[in-house]
Amino acid sequence: MIGPRYSELTGKVAIVTGAGRPAGLGQAMARRLATEGCKVVIHDLGAVAGETAPVHGVGTRDDLEAVVSEIRAAGGDAISFTGDVRVESEVEALIALAVRAYGGLDIMINNAGVGYLFGPLLEMSQEKWDTVLGVNLRGCFFGIKHAAKRMIAQGRGGRIISIASQAAKSGFAFAAAYTASKHGLVGLTRSAALELGSHGITVNAICPNHVTTGLGAWQNDFMSKSRGQTLEEYMHQMRSRIPLGRTGSTDDIANACAFLCSKDADYITGEAMNVSGGEEYH
Repeated sequence: MIGPRYSELTGKVAIVTGAGRPAGLGQAMARRLATEGCKVVIHDLGAVAGETAPVHGVGTRDDLEAVVSEIRAAGGDAISFTGDVRVESEVEALIALAVRAYGGLDIMINNAGVGYLFGPLLEMSQEKWDTVLGVNLRGCFFGIKHAAKRMIAQGRGGRIISIASQAAKSGFAFAAAYTASKHGLVGLTRSAALELGSHGITVNAICPNHVTTGLGAWQNDFMSKSRGQTLEEYMHQMRSRIPLGRTGSTDDIANACAFLCSKDADYITGEAMNVSGGEEYH
């Protein structure tokens, strides 16, 4: 695990949504912020629930407790919360827990997302569309709204970061709802940055390219089959598009997150930051 780099983050209170999936982006960011000395509230849905919340897509209560135990064993401070980010009252309860347990909120990481309801546009059901847009966009809206309310009341600024995607910049076949939600998230980020800057709150998005987490492995399998390729052919083609010659890692995203939370990023807001090895550059 990377050691602390940003001493000013010690004692800050952070929420990371969608942080329960083993070896996922949320888990990596929660661990990194805890390493920096943050007190971390980690969130996930808490239970699988059929096609719209499958085992490869959500963190269970046991998964969350495993992350909490790992952070505490390494000397960090963390607690967990289960809830649905599509429900405004549950997002309010998540933020209230952070305030009750740790006295405030300094950092909000909107990471919860649905990146698995893929398929041809003409076969996309309303239920799947609404699930993707509900979690990926409405959930981030609630997170930004209520985190900002708390940060404004505290009067000491704050950091809000949403995890978008390369799909926030480019279109992808078989991922129309996902791509639409991530494009929308960049627009939301820019608008929120304009409104919240006067309060000392920065609002940014991180746009990773592919990271082979547990969910990423499912995506690789789905996309290779959809394109009539072997997994090896699909991965070779993917790596060939990336100037640095490899796909991303969870640490790549966690490093970007920690930077945007630090004082080094005081003058950065409204950005959709590519972390893609040079694959995406606009």
